[in-house]
Amino acid sequence: MPDPAEPPIRARDRGLSRIRPIDPPRTALLVVDVQNATFNDAHEKIRPEFFAAARDIVIPNLRRLVDACRRESVEVIYTVMENLTRDGRDRSLDYKLSDFFIVRASWEAKVIDALAPGEDEIVLPKTSSSLFNSTNLDCLLRDIDIEDLVVTGFLTDQCIDHTVKDGADRGYYVTCLTDGCMADTWERREAALGCFRGYCRMMTAAEWLALLKKGEAA
Repeated sequence: MPDPAEPPIRARDRGLSRIRPIDPPRTALLVVDVQNATFNDAHEKIRPEFFAAARDIVIPNLRRLVDACRRESVEVIYTVMENLTRDGRDRSLDYKLSDFFIVRASWEAKVIDALAPGEDEIVLPKTSSSLFNSTNLDCLLRDIDIEDLVVTGFLTDQCIDHTVKDGADRGYYVTCLTDGCMADTWERREAALGCFRGYCRMMTAAEWLALLKKGEAA
């Protein structure tokens, strides 16, 4: 007889864990808003802490991650903040209130050259913080048969936070690479990581790449 002290959980739901091996065909690397509007030379003065971290740490890590994912057949999906209409009427209310207006097909809307998408890689324009709220990402992931999301990009306390939480709520195993994302300051980045830690597995880019290479859980 079942132990009356144990909750009546289905057998297949017992023992679930975020500590799991990487299955490349069922994994996607999300590169969020690493575009000319969010990283350019002007930000060295406007957001010096962010600019230095992005230039010296995050973008080099993303380059290594993208290269490894392409070699190992991990899906790479980019998102960019970009209006769908000329007048920006499709933007979320928050984007309108925050005065985010990225002209469709403009230089600002393009992924930075250092991480340029491959010819058959998906680039999704979005007009909200969470990828899931203004794109067909969820549908795409299910069509491609993706279970695991690796979230990277800008900014840790805004779009990364929203995407990690929404991904977890939609039934994906989410990993956030802590040195693959950045906020305006280190303090804000650390606060954000602490806020959504319970929704995902956290590791460094090097740790995840080692896991991908070994094909072992960590």
